[in-house]
Amino acid sequence: MNINRFPLRAGHAARAFINNSRGATIAEHVDALNALSVQDAGRVLSGMPLDYAVNILDRPELRNAAQILALMGAEDAARLLHGMSNDRVADVLLELDGETRARLFSSLDEPVRIAIQHLMGYPPRTAGGIMTTEFVSVPDSWTVAQTLDHVRQVERSRETVYAIYVLDEVSHALMHVVTLRRLITGEPDASILSVAQKGTPVSADPLMKQEDVARLIRKHDLLALPVTDEHGQVLGIVTVDDVIDTMISDTTEAAQKFGGMEALGQPYMKINFAGMIRKRAGWLAALFLGEMLTASAMQHFEGELEKAVVLTLFIPLIMSSGGNSGSQATSLIIRALALGELKLSDWWKVLLRELPTGIVLGAILGLVGFIRIVFWQSAGLYDYGPHWQMVAITVFAALIGIVTFGSICGSMLPFLLQKLRLDPASASAPFVATLVDVTGLVIYFSVALLILSGTLL
Repeated sequence: MNINRFPLRAGHAARAFINNSRGATIAEHVDALNALSVQDAGRVLSGMPLDYAVNILDRPELRNAAQILALMGAEDAARLLHGMSNDRVADVLLELDGETRARLFSSLDEPVRIAIQHLMGYPPRTAGGIMTTEFVSVPDSWTVAQTLDHVRQVERSRETVYAIYVLDEVSHALMHVVTLRRLITGEPDASILSVAQKGTPVSADPLMKQEDVARLIRKHDLLALPVTDEHGQVLGIVTVDDVIDTMISDTTEAAQKFGGMEALGQPYMKINFAGMIRKRAGWLAALFLGEMLTASAMQHFEGELEKAVVLTLFIPLIMSSGGNSGSQATSLIIRALALGELKLSDWWKVLLRELPTGIVLGAILGLVGFIRIVFWQSAGLYDYGPHWQMVAITVFAALIGIVTFGSICGSMLPFLLQKLRLDPASASAPFVATLVDVTGLVIYFSVALLILSGTLL
């Protein structure tokens, strides 16, 4: 459907929408538009004032922006695209199919096309992939007054004016950064260099991972980080709000993977039934097949179970303890890797740390299990048989081994995945728990054979 008949300067649906949400902020309007279908959202946007519609489309929180623009006529879409920030336009175009992208891309002016094509050439999740080319820069020969006049002229077309980048007049390499606060407090006739920050400016390589970009911004308390090439020339800037948007998206994806499923890629209520089944069924089937190994392990020890049925009472306790310890370790390591607190080469340090940690945690849980058996037997709540003391020792020793193995397995798996260039978040809690369940049973029955041989077994 083409909504060219709903021109930007008119629109009944838009007027009704704005009247019904009068006094709402842009963020609230974005939320309201997200609740509409693509066609209805397009009608509403087409009837809004151009500047206001551009402000809404510039918000990454607006879903279906690409589909909305694709349904519009070429003239309306071109006006909106020209008003949007270049990095947002690049993101929107990348969501479209090749034919639609080419149609909208051809409607842009040549300078805008060049800038957007440049942005689209960088890999996703890198500084170049999330930067914007709309920043304020001035030569190092200017005065404070000249710079202020320039900021007034270009501020509407720039992502941010809180940082002004001072470039070498000849090479155009980044020399200094001037904050807006320092600029407006400087003497008008003074050189721009007199209010510039001292020292070499902090900058990023265009291929730097977005996680490292976020760390630099946090470490140096920046509102924007310049992205420079090998010659020191500024390619663009990454603003703190861009980092927040991308990190929220990544955190959501990682959380869904850690829950033992594929990342949805869209809001929960927007994904259709078939898509939900497709995203969840594969992992569930894989985990189910993994759990079938648990049944195989129990079949292997069927003879021991027939001789000592009392051992089956503690299987759920044993399995859950190992899985829980593994999931704990996995959560801690994945987060530490994401924050840069750990590197791939630190695996052995983690191993040496998790080994005694697992032993102590296992001993604590084993002691609780031991006391529980002693108390139940002494109080007459359950009779574990004439060799109940040996059963209690078996549970105690098995828990030490299983919790220690779970901690080591859970902490090493993210390192292994990262070594294989896979997402460590794929080491989901259910996956770790399934792995530890199988090995936990083997450890449990092996310890039982060692301790109970000649008595129950």
